[in-house]
Amino acid sequence: MSDRSCPLGWHCDKCLWHTKLRGQNPQTGQEMDSEGCAIAFLPILLIENSQQQRQTSAAVESTRNEFIKSLAGAAGVISMALEDMRPNTSGYTVLEAKHEPN
Repeated sequence: MSDRSCPLGWHCDKCLWHTKLRGQNPQTGQEMDSEGCAIAFLPILLIENSQQQRQTSAAVESTRNEFIKSLAGAAGVISMALEDMRPNTSGYTVLEAKHEPN
């Protein structure tokens, strides 16, 4: 038997939950290369997952803000074009180019 103890209370030589975790510790930022129980690693993995979700959320918000800016610009251009439309005596709509695009 191994001296490793399982969080579930088992002692075994070849545990299926035994895994190797390599990367940066999300709490300390230090490189880690550890072997242990996957269940024991769950808190570290949950913290890392939360950090990744926050980064994804920030990226989506940034993309949304840029989309809103471009949408507002397009609405302004359409608004200016509608202001420039005037009826013609022949019954057709005529557009005048009064505003120069930036």
